[in-house]
Amino acid sequence: MNMIHPQNSTNNWFKIIFYTLIGLAGYSLIGYKIPRTEAGVLILTFGVLFLIYGLVISQQWGKVWLKRWLWIAIGFRVILLFSTPALSDDYFRFIWDGRLLSAGYNPYLYLPSDIIHSDITSQAHLSQFLFEGLNSPHYFTVYPPLNQLLFGVSTWLSGGNILLNIILLRVWILLAEIGTIWLMMNLLPKVLKIPKNTQSSLIYALNPLVIVELTGNLHFEGVTIFFVLVAVWLVFRPFQGDKFGLASAAALAVAAAVKLLPLLFLPFLFKRLGFGRWVTYCAAVGGILLLFFAPFLSRELFLNFGKSLDLYFQKFEFNASIYYLLRKVGYWLTGYNVIQTLGPLLSLTTVVGVCWLAYRSGSLIQKMLLALTLYFLLATTVHPWYITTLVALGALSGRWYPVLWSALLPLTYVAYAYQPYRENLNLVALEYVLVIGCLIYEWGFKKRG
Repeated sequence: MNMIHPQNSTNNWFKIIFYTLIGLAGYSLIGYKIPRTEAGVLILTFGVLFLIYGLVISQQWGKVWLKRWLWIAIGFRVILLFSTPALSDDYFRFIWDGRLLSAGYNPYLYLPSDIIHSDITSQAHLSQFLFEGLNSPHYFTVYPPLNQLLFGVSTWLSGGNILLNIILLRVWILLAEIGTIWLMMNLLPKVLKIPKNTQSSLIYALNPLVIVELTGNLHFEGVTIFFVLVAVWLVFRPFQGDKFGLASAAALAVAAAVKLLPLLFLPFLFKRLGFGRWVTYCAAVGGILLLFFAPFLSRELFLNFGKSLDLYFQKFEFNASIYYLLRKVGYWLTGYNVIQTLGPLLSLTTVVGVCWLAYRSGSLIQKMLLALTLYFLLATTVHPWYITTLVALGALSGRWYPVLWSALLPLTYVAYAYQPYRENLNLVALEYVLVIGCLIYEWGFKKRG
């Protein structure tokens, strides 16, 4: 990554004050004023924030200035602390599940639509307001057990106050984000041998999509990213006597207990650990993950959780790329939507691709980045916050296409300007043409150049 040298100290102070004031205004507007139905204003605000972001990360900042920018990045997140998410309604399910758990009910066993008029509603302090906010009242919850624990603790501490519940949920993500920034600044560059002038921590920390979608919109990918990076660091720097990388396995299991997707990275450790150590590592991840699920274990858990995951891959559609093209072909051939076939088939293709990548040469971070890229390009649903993990891995591996992708994803909010929501497939096509074009350039032509 080529950077231009910073100007003198006076210029730097002017820039840092000017950019910070614009950032404060932009994040305040998105966090407290702009609903997702006002797509034009929202995209314009995101555009200004990404312009400022681009101007900052295009310069090389000395260590002192870099630390100042990282504190400002944390400050932008703190601004959003007291906001109610306007761009996502997922938090209604977080609070719903949390209230069930804090009342002693297993959230994996109950459909909201089945219990809204039952005695459980009053006992768990559920409400019609929460029910009407749910985007999936007829589906069982798909959030893994550590997520549920964080939901339950936050709900219990909030005492029924919804805003306080939101703030407490946000604190978990904010703490994880601070940890991620610290890891990327201090520990990971040493073990990954990242050149000092890449400023990977700044590329991640100041990214507007990362700030808004994680801390702002309460998406727990922020917690997952932190523990995945801890696992990566511990693989390269295991504790003394930890030859099997069990500490790393524990960190990866914790990440998977928040979002299951990190399990996709297990094949990439085979070459580094060797067969015996790798089997032990995988067994440790599986065992620890099972311990997280243990309080909820029942036959119904597996049936309900599996049913909801199955529905996710066979029913939900949003901002897809290759799937939309294949769906169109399916309409031509059969006259109906073939998602029931395409969803599982594309998932299987991802697994095959990951196994192929596992036996290819390349760094661990590069393989993780490629695996997630493949997964999202073949997915039937790609919400904006999904790409935040790519931004982190891209910053650590010196790839820019995740940054471009993050800058284009606010365009997807155009869908919510319509009632009922309707995607603009021209914008979706523009998004993926640019992203895939940048990806091909970075992994193909630029690599050879």
